[in-house]
Amino acid sequence: MKNCTLNDFMEELKPWLDNDHIKEVFIDRNGHLALMFRDGMKNVYSIDDCNKEQVEAVLLDLKERGIPVQA
Repeated sequence: MKNCTLNDFMEELKPWLDNDHIKEVFIDRNGHLALMFRDGMKNVYSIDDCNKEQVEAVLLDLKERGIPVQA
């Protein structure tokens, strides 16, 4: 798991912002944002500088880009 700010997370995510790379995105049982990649890799992030609404806005943006988001 990686601890980061929302801005750092968004910068790190930029190269993979399509459904060719990301299989799905979800919030895990610990409240961390998890990315499952098509190659089987999984990255988990603890975003420590934002609230639930901001994370939900990121999930909505990813969904609008065609990336599957698990509710």
